[in-house]
Amino acid sequence: MANKWRSLVPTTILALQHYKTFNERLSDFGVTVDYLNRFKSSAEKNEVFKSAGAGKIDILISTHGILNKQLKFKDLGLLVIDEEQKFGVASKEKLRNLKVNVDTLTLTATPIPRTLQFSLMAARDLSIIRTPPPNRQAIHTETRVFNDDLIKDAIYYEVNRGGQVFFVHNRVKNLPEMMVLLKRLCPDIDIGMAHGQMDSKVLEKTLVRFIDGQFDVLLCTNIIETGLDISNTNTIIINNAHQFGMSDLHQLRGRVGRSNRKAFCYLFSPPVSTLTTEARKRLRTLEEFSDLGSGFNIAMRDLDIRGSGNLLGGEQSGFINEIGFDTYTKILEEAIQELKETDFKELFIDDKEHHSYVRDVQIETDFEMLIPDEYVNSIQERLNLYTELDSLKSEEELGLFSDRLVDRFGALPGQVETLFDALRLRWLCKDLSFERCILKNGKLQCFFVLNAQSSFYESSFFKDFLGFIASNGSDLNISLKQSRQYLILINDAVDNLEDARALLGKISSRLLSKDSTVNV
Repeated sequence: MANKWRSLVPTTILALQHYKTFNERLSDFGVTVDYLNRFKSSAEKNEVFKSAGAGKIDILISTHGILNKQLKFKDLGLLVIDEEQKFGVASKEKLRNLKVNVDTLTLTATPIPRTLQFSLMAARDLSIIRTPPPNRQAIHTETRVFNDDLIKDAIYYEVNRGGQVFFVHNRVKNLPEMMVLLKRLCPDIDIGMAHGQMDSKVLEKTLVRFIDGQFDVLLCTNIIETGLDISNTNTIIINNAHQFGMSDLHQLRGRVGRSNRKAFCYLFSPPVSTLTTEARKRLRTLEEFSDLGSGFNIAMRDLDIRGSGNLLGGEQSGFINEIGFDTYTKILEEAIQELKETDFKELFIDDKEHHSYVRDVQIETDFEMLIPDEYVNSIQERLNLYTELDSLKSEEELGLFSDRLVDRFGALPGQVETLFDALRLRWLCKDLSFERCILKNGKLQCFFVLNAQSSFYESSFFKDFLGFIASNGSDLNISLKQSRQYLILINDAVDNLEDARALLGKISSRLLSKDSTVNV
């Protein structure tokens, strides 16, 4: 192999499992596979370091130990990060510094908000696998208060149908007490215990025994969150679920339901009324999104709850929950555009198109333009329609939207037609770099960009606009007026939205190039 590659995974167990899988599948291709985790002795690790530096290892699978400064690669070509949500910003920066321009593929069922935000901004490519394996069933998920009878019934139900159970209790010092409780509830059930502070050989032996079916129940911490793929285990009980993050809960739930059997997940927490708002939202989300392939929806809800974080710093969550995702994205886009026009304008000197100077247009008119209550009764539905209408960019999209309205609610009222005309006027205003448009009492006023320092006023488009008004202003009955803040285009003889569109359409067709998209 010309290039070496490595897979980075967050847990000791998962690294070992990947190593065995890669060995089995690539044994006939002459590929050398090795791994690093805490099960290996110092001498064994040093041997791996030497082999990697000499180029003798084609695929190296490791936990965070791969960040060791002693580890050097002769020719690193591909980096695969599995369970990406388990790696912090600092770890990822170290990985990027290992080699310039290394191809990187990250895998995760629930990307952290910051990573998801990068993908939504198109700063990172995102692919979603929505199709589950054949015969898989959705995992039945319930949020319950700790209940001895429920624990007993759930364990016996699973064991009696030949299955096994995970019982997750993420406090190592309390695990012996929980073991006593489980043995009291189910005295004839074989129970094993596993946690990260155990001796590595004992831990490995315990997990192998559970995989082999020697234990009916595995009492453990969240060490089983990634890496265990046991098709016979189809019930998981998570104690104190409110103390886990949404991604952790989704990953833990994913340890069951890996066969064609119906799986169950019980989330134990104190009464809902005593939980924090965020904890209630997390548990409600897990119950709501229990279908197969719902990881992306859970990650989007996590983004909404926690925020998208500091895009350039180390913080993983931010203030988006205070203002909403759409508003946050709009503010971010405005900030980026402002930097393009000021501090970094030399870098984007070839990216100056007239329509980039205005991001939103405010329309004010004395005409009635709305979706009437009697046309669409539901308040939430009207809000959704307004949101969708605001996102339309072309006459074709507006036509499809109109057809759907007619199909669902009947013939369009006059107020909705007027609303559509206002949207078309808004498109024209944006093309012509008007930030605000007022049509009242037969008078049209269009306000140019407010920021007097904007590069719009230095553009060739603005100079052409001034020349057009000087040559054709009297014929079109338009003039310019300078107020304290705005430069305003005025016409005193516009009676309705259609006349306003016709006027701005004439200006647009003369000023904008044939290659520009004009919504007339």
